[in-house]
Amino acid sequence: MDANTIPLLLDRFCYRYPSFLVDTVTEHVPNERVVAVKNVTVNEEFFQGHFPGAPLMPGVLMIETLAQVSALLLLHRDQGRPTARVFLRGVNDAKFRRQVVPGDRVRLEVSRRTGRGRIARLHGVAYVRDQVVAEAELLMAIEPDRVFIDPSAVVSPGATIGEGSTVAQNVFIGPNVKIGKGCSIGASTVIDGWTEVGNDNEISPFVSIGLPPQHLKYAGQPTRVVIGDANIIREFVTIHRGTVEGGGLTRVGNRNLLMAYAHIAHDCAVESDTILGNGATLGGHVHVEDFANISAFSGVHQFCRVGRHAFIGGYSVVTKDAMPYAKTVGNRARIYGLNTIGLVRRGFSSEAVGKLKRAYRYLLVSKLNTTRAVSRIQADESLVCPEVKYLIDFIRGSHRGVLLRRPARRADESVMDE
Repeated sequence: MDANTIPLLLDRFCYRYPSFLVDTVTEHVPNERVVAVKNVTVNEEFFQGHFPGAPLMPGVLMIETLAQVSALLLLHRDQGRPTARVFLRGVNDAKFRRQVVPGDRVRLEVSRRTGRGRIARLHGVAYVRDQVVAEAELLMAIEPDRVFIDPSAVVSPGATIGEGSTVAQNVFIGPNVKIGKGCSIGASTVIDGWTEVGNDNEISPFVSIGLPPQHLKYAGQPTRVVIGDANIIREFVTIHRGTVEGGGLTRVGNRNLLMAYAHIAHDCAVESDTILGNGATLGGHVHVEDFANISAFSGVHQFCRVGRHAFIGGYSVVTKDAMPYAKTVGNRARIYGLNTIGLVRRGFSSEAVGKLKRAYRYLLVSKLNTTRAVSRIQADESLVCPEVKYLIDFIRGSHRGVLLRRPARRADESVMDE
């Protein structure tokens, strides 16, 4: 939780003092505990009348400060903006142990206890250095925002929109659409067909979701689009519903970033934590696995797979399965070794990265064909790890074949040097 997040969260806390009473957050365990700091200066407005010549921080403002820290704990979310509001409903067992005066640095510790329904019970303690100055049990009411729909939007009867969602100007939402909680639907977006959108999705203006597939055999059947939670879908993205022949479902998982003009065709499956760059295009029936990155204006041929943690370079044309953990670039695409930078950023251990590098040497520069290279990898006991096992399973499970086109000699040398 950074300093820029604090005003956004406190804006959702009702009945607060006009100025923020929290300066920074030093420790945060989501949904469990938060530690914040208030630096008390002589310039605080309340010191002017409390008391002249002997400035003291009022006890009621100590409670207010603990309530604001409680709001930070209750409203913070890993993805997206908060869509609920928090009210202070009660204070139990408040105790004031010591005066707070200008120059004090107050450490505020709030931990969450059990609560019933929409009432959260929290315990707050304020310290100056190691001495307790105030403590109390706070009862906080959490109330989700109502749905906001702009008057110019068209929401068909039968559509459902979850609590806290907002629908901007000139949006069209069809009768068979279900939208979850806390979603933001940008202006002039169209969501139609048998479409389900999960919670906390940010959908930019001019997006098209759930329209009929670009498939000559499609005859209006009730095929679907299902989108998970916490996705960011930017301007002019198009996601088409499935076909009967392809299983009837186009699916997008959670926490994906779909940049402007990306296209997901019928019957695709995009898992979670992926990135589709500007103008990236998936043909029908493509399967993109977790943490894959498909760069700008790249195209993936129908029925292909893109493996976990794969990196597809910009303007590439992928006509076979793109290998997991690897860099695939070009038209027609070639493989340029392990995606080392991406794996390190994702927290892969140096041991796992080293084993993957050695496995890829068998595949790319050993002069063995794919079948024999895979056999050698399996026989090499020093390469045993879950990542290498998945790599082998990916190759053996391929129906279109995998992209193992060897790069030029210079690129061969770069693979060996990794």
